[in-house]
Amino acid sequence: EPEKPLTVSNVELRLGGKGKKLRKPRTIYSSLQLQALNQRFQQTQYLALPERAELAAQLGLTQTQVKIWFQNKRSKYKKIMKQG
Repeated sequence: EPEKPLTVSNVELRLGGKGKKLRKPRTIYSSLQLQALNQRFQQTQYLALPERAELAAQLGLTQTQVKIWFQNKRSKYKKIMKQG
């Protein structure tokens, strides 16, 4: 049976690449969500808990999804800045 496309609402656990670990599917952000997240990141690279909760509620994401998106974005930003 073909695998279902991954969506934000799909929270089933699935087998990882080698079949060893159970992992949640990757979050697929909509273009509007990405636009809002990037805009907020340009204002500030770190969110306080209330700011994170508010942003998550506005975008229909969990606080964890917002937190991890910001962590990943900071990491990518630092890597780019390090390269020049």
